[in-house]
Amino acid sequence: MLTNPFYSQEVQGPFKTFPLGDFVLEEGGTLRGGYLAYATHGKLNKARDNAILIPSWYSGTSKVFEQCYIGKGRALDPARYFIICVNQIGNGVSSSPHNTAGNGGRGNFPHVRIGDDVRAQHKLVTELFGIERLALVMGGSMGAQQTYEWAVRYPDMVARAAPIAGTARNTPHDFLYTQSLMDAITSDPGWQKGWYGDNSEVREGLSRHALLWAVMGFSTEYFRQEEWRKLGFSSVQDFMTNFLEAYFCAMDPNDLLCMAWKWQRGDVSRHTGGDLKKALGRITAKTFVMPIDEDMFFPPRDCSAEQKLIKGSELRLLKSTCGHLVLTGFDQDFLKQVDLHLAELLAMPA
Repeated sequence: MLTNPFYSQEVQGPFKTFPLGDFVLEEGGTLRGGYLAYATHGKLNKARDNAILIPSWYSGTSKVFEQCYIGKGRALDPARYFIICVNQIGNGVSSSPHNTAGNGGRGNFPHVRIGDDVRAQHKLVTELFGIERLALVMGGSMGAQQTYEWAVRYPDMVARAAPIAGTARNTPHDFLYTQSLMDAITSDPGWQKGWYGDNSEVREGLSRHALLWAVMGFSTEYFRQEEWRKLGFSSVQDFMTNFLEAYFCAMDPNDLLCMAWKWQRGDVSRHTGGDLKKALGRITAKTFVMPIDEDMFFPPRDCSAEQKLIKGSELRLLKSTCGHLVLTGFDQDFLKQVDLHLAELLAMPA
């Protein structure tokens, strides 16, 4: 078990934890004394029908939603909704390799799937809050994967769904890219098959991992227009050193690998013997599929192909030259677009 201040209450809080007990995973492993970390905003009404669930994305925590997506007068208004921001397993705040004690942690942490996250979240939502139906499930990137899993696995519980910049079944191209992220970390001699003493021992691998995110996380147009200057950086190197490397090098390598492995294998068609059309045909939620036009991970054509398989769904294109990492909330115009679409979705009967 390792201590990493990046995942502390001081940095990522406030959050609470929900015990999962000994949680058996789909791949056969078990989380011993597992738990989910979550944060809530607003109040659950008497009818228990105003709840919104937002799962986290790769490397992200519940904190980003509090800071960038939730607020008075916005679509995600805590005066109207009870908003549950839940941290996926392995993200460093919920049960993860670095914070799991004993021989089952660190390099021995078991493989986790998107389905495990959603089963754990279902346990949280139903047992802790007594919620029978969610007004909305939404999330970006890996949060979109979890949103699709919710809508397919528990269709009667999801009134509305908004998968943003993510797919229901991961593509071969995205699998290969994610493998490059993993290899950047594991090729560092300091990784020691997951038994390093501190994340700083794997700094070289984490820096390469950050470089790959620069290549794919932001669009070619973002760099051509030198959009990084709007964030206060003087050069690409300044941007890399003080934004991307500073962000990723603070994280735990095993935690990132845990999330990357399940990202690669996100696939709702596991419920229907590999038939994606049949799986997405299970969705009864009013669904807005929301890709980002310059996203190099989950391009609109991939998201559109899946959207066409969801009855009554709509494709809502989000525009940003930043690309995929605009999800992190630094572009106010992007956030306004998300708000407009979510407000329209929430206003629809479901």
